[in-house]
Amino acid sequence: MTQTANIPAADTGKIDRLFNLLPMSYRQRDLEEGSPLQMLLRVIAEQVNLVENDIFQLYDNWFIETCQDWVVPYIADLLGYQPVNPPDPTVTPSAALERVLVPRSEVANTIRFRRRKGTLSLLPDLAVAVSGWPAIVQEFDGKVGVTQALDHLHLSKGRFAELHDPAPLDLVSPSASAAAFDPLSHSVDIREIDSLLSPGRYNTPAVGVLISRLRNYSVTRSLAYSVDEAGDQCYTFSILGNNQPVYTNYQRPHARAATSPPFPVPLRRSALQLEPHESHASHASEAGRPAGADRHEPDHASSHVYGVEHGLAIWTDGWGGFDSKTPIPASRIIPADLTDWRYRPANNHVALDPELGRIAFPPEQLPQGDVYVTYNYAFAADMGGGEYPRPLVYSPSTRIYQVGVGCEFSSIHDASEQWREQKPVNAVIELIDSSVYQEQVHLAIPARHSLELRASSGARPVLLHLDLHATRPDAITVAGESHSRFTLDGVTVVGRGIQVSGELDTLAIRHSTLVPGWSLHPDCTPRRTNEPSLALNNLTANVKIDHSILGGIQIYQQKQDVDPIRLRVANSIIDSTHRQNAFVINAPEDRIAPAAIHFHHCTVIGKVQTHSVILAENSIFIGELRVARRQQGCVRFCYISPSSRTPQRFHCQPDLVEQAAASEAKAQSLSVEDTRSLVRVEGLRVEPQFLSTRYGTPNYCRLADDCAAEITAGADDRSEMGVFHNLYAPQRANNLRTRLFEYTPAACDAGILFVT
Repeated sequence: MTQTANIPAADTGKIDRLFNLLPMSYRQRDLEEGSPLQMLLRVIAEQVNLVENDIFQLYDNWFIETCQDWVVPYIADLLGYQPVNPPDPTVTPSAALERVLVPRSEVANTIRFRRRKGTLSLLPDLAVAVSGWPAIVQEFDGKVGVTQALDHLHLSKGRFAELHDPAPLDLVSPSASAAAFDPLSHSVDIREIDSLLSPGRYNTPAVGVLISRLRNYSVTRSLAYSVDEAGDQCYTFSILGNNQPVYTNYQRPHARAATSPPFPVPLRRSALQLEPHESHASHASEAGRPAGADRHEPDHASSHVYGVEHGLAIWTDGWGGFDSKTPIPASRIIPADLTDWRYRPANNHVALDPELGRIAFPPEQLPQGDVYVTYNYAFAADMGGGEYPRPLVYSPSTRIYQVGVGCEFSSIHDASEQWREQKPVNAVIELIDSSVYQEQVHLAIPARHSLELRASSGARPVLLHLDLHATRPDAITVAGESHSRFTLDGVTVVGRGIQVSGELDTLAIRHSTLVPGWSLHPDCTPRRTNEPSLALNNLTANVKIDHSILGGIQIYQQKQDVDPIRLRVANSIIDSTHRQNAFVINAPEDRIAPAAIHFHHCTVIGKVQTHSVILAENSIFIGELRVARRQQGCVRFCYISPSSRTPQRFHCQPDLVEQAAASEAKAQSLSVEDTRSLVRVEGLRVEPQFLSTRYGTPNYCRLADDCAAEITAGADDRSEMGVFHNLYAPQRANNLRTRLFEYTPAACDAGILFVT
């Protein structure tokens, strides 16, 4: 009876299916004997269930849509599908990598794609099926400036720029991102579009497959940041105070207009303006304007771009006659250039600069309350928290305190006070919306208790901490007694860091951002470059950081006779904000951090000084990695900055290229100086190149396209090193290039142009 009680009620009937077929007399007799027959039949029923489930799955495995992952290559072989990249015998592929190498969607569409082979309309669908990246196909033949015959004029082809129309001129740019929308003609480019080193664009056979590797993320009804140094009327969309380019609201192909791009792009000022054909309709809504509105208003925003349904809106209570529930309409929004904050909108109007993410109110008509915004930004992966789905654990024994609009608690402080009074063993303080919480958070976790501070799936709450006390810092503090646990999940911390102390068993930080430098200047430079984001004081816990972005980590241990703490960092960015000149993991006074660290798929910017590194793999270390105990641990498939002191290395850079250069110099009998020069050049060649190393930019910590192949495909499974390893970008790009060669129409050259 005791064992039966421990089995969930939903599974009892399935596991006792054979026992329940026996007559009642046999079951009663077996119960009196201690249930030996029931236990035996449970073992048999477990195997029967496995066989039965396998039989049911057998039917599902007949179809590519429902089959298991291991069946996909077999169905592909039946169709004659050939994988782009044959399996590498030296690499043990993970399940995620297998799905990249043999895409299920491409296998499902094999016959359909073969029937459409040689048509340009196939290429966007092919890009999505092979790589998972949405794409636009652009024929550059029509954009090549040519001399036309007077008898056969093509007025839409090869024209000069019309200087009277500024809209097309706004799209002219030398970058590949503008090639998808540039309507002007260009002189011929003799470079091949499929070149890996220097691709060209404007030629007769050139067909470009323009791809964006960025993803669209929304921020819903969050506080705007007041830029006091610029003026009381100045605000930014980003609560960090930095310039945040606003991106278009990407929608799935079945829900978007045929002319809109299938990926997020930066919203330009000219794109936000009212189109000429909309002006008549906008004046027809004159009756719905607030009293006193100017009838002769300047050009305002288009309702096809601005609005809650388009992911771009501004709210403020009482300003211009609008309440906090009604967003400021498009007729009151003026697209403007707010680079230097000199533009002054007229009364009852608001200036909006989507390229910088800035807002300006009339100086004579300031908002009396808070300003709320909804907008979209771009990033490369689900990391650091955001309005993207995250797996959350719900247990029947967990007490959940929900905080937000319409909930029992309106602040974290109220929820934590209730938690202190009730003292449940397992508790969760859940923030249900993307609000900004400007309050002090100090948590003391009792012994053998667990507390989780997290955001709901699809929410992006921000903890904003300011200087409220002149005599002490106002950081978030977490103190735990023996065998307690604390988890931070899906939360962005701005203005201060987190201090953790006590005898916690486990400290977990998942999908969270502890802003490097605490907060940002408008150009995304950090305001407090020397301050750590996470301070671990006399901690004995196992620390786990996953899918997060952090500044420096400072570890202090007063006792000298305790073991180093276990720190595991996976799929995360640790940024010192000083590139490689400042410590990112250390102890106070630049001493050795008492920590034994695991690094998995990480990008670390700054010096690391620690007791030991148990394992570091597929990671990038920009800055010295200095380990006190070198006899323990291993570093594999990583980039390690020169002059680092590490445990045993395996297949790391720049070690491999420097050894190869030294061997080549020896074979050529070069002098010592020439050998050193060759080795130094090779070391500089493979140094990782990033599109941006400033937090707050869309391409933060993404490897540049001209980065060395030893880095972009230098992981143990031929993916890129660093935090974006699990995106498998090299394999996806190689798959698509190969398929383009197979499916491109005759007499055309197709190449990939990344729109980033």
